[in-house]
Amino acid sequence: MITLFLLILTLGQPDLASSSESKKVASPSGMVWIPGGSFIRGSNDPARAEEGPAHEVIMDGFWMDVHEVTVAEFARFVEATGYTTVAERPIDWEELKKQVPPDTPRPPEEVLAPGAVVFHHPSGLVRLDDPSGWWEWVPGASWRHPDGPESSIDTRQNHPVTHIAYEDAQTYAAWAGKQLPTEAQWEFAARGGMNHNSFVWGNQPPSDDFHPANIWQGEFPVKDEGLDGHRGTAPVGSFAANAHGLHDMAGNVWEWCRDWYRPDTYRLQLAAADGVRLSNPSGPEHCWDPAEPLVPKRVIRGGSFLCHQSYCTAYRVAARRGTAVDTGLSHTGFRCVSTAPSPGAEAQPASP
Repeated sequence: MITLFLLILTLGQPDLASSSESKKVASPSGMVWIPGGSFIRGSNDPARAEEGPAHEVIMDGFWMDVHEVTVAEFARFVEATGYTTVAERPIDWEELKKQVPPDTPRPPEEVLAPGAVVFHHPSGLVRLDDPSGWWEWVPGASWRHPDGPESSIDTRQNHPVTHIAYEDAQTYAAWAGKQLPTEAQWEFAARGGMNHNSFVWGNQPPSDDFHPANIWQGEFPVKDEGLDGHRGTAPVGSFAANAHGLHDMAGNVWEWCRDWYRPDTYRLQLAAADGVRLSNPSGPEHCWDPAEPLVPKRVIRGGSFLCHQSYCTAYRVAARRGTAVDTGLSHTGFRCVSTAPSPGAEAQPASP
């Protein structure tokens, strides 16, 4: 009798694995799934040693934001948490002096006031090897006031948020239950399934008649002709998405990755792998840039609205740079990734 009762009870239970009532994992809002696979990372351009050598990398799948984090999205985070960005805080001289030559005198207090680095149009021609000709430290500049204390974000709610230091991006990502992408994730997603493409969209370079991304047109840095319809940042999604459905993986704003920056990262990783294909690489343990050995830097990718073929062609998909983790800039923002289950995966029942 007990055996019969247990058999009836068992037969009466639904098969959760095959039942039409089983629930699938919901897709995270505003994100697209990047299926796992392999790709060729980097380039063999001898003029850009930091991008090489080109090599195969195996990647697991992940979710990525369709577009860069917008001003409106970042504002919701700040409202919910009360967070103060790095640009809105006074500069910590004790930290800063670790990055400057010994015996550098403490600067005046007004120099240590909250602020950020803002792009400005020079009045005449400048040397392209001296960025101080178009960058200026502006007290009071921040994500709320991107061009200085008198500017606002009222008309930029759907633009990518800028003047974001690495800590700011990382804190937002954690609050949103996401992460910043690794450099490998970023390039894998940007390539959109293409292995030997020079750009996110293919191999045709931008021109006066072809505007696939928000970059500079005209004489840099004196005048941006705005032939693509934009001067400065553009609303996210203004340009065509890549094959994965991701917008602005080239141009608009640089995007933070979570890897420390080294110009020799790929060579070090390949040497350590000793002939084994790299799988989900996460970058070096420490940063090192011989140009600025005292400055801690993380990787940024994608280029920005300031990129121009005469100066910065970092809208190329293999291009990589490092920037100081504590610096907010007019052309730097971010997007996030998530390792939530893939679409179609079965939702796990809650623990009793």
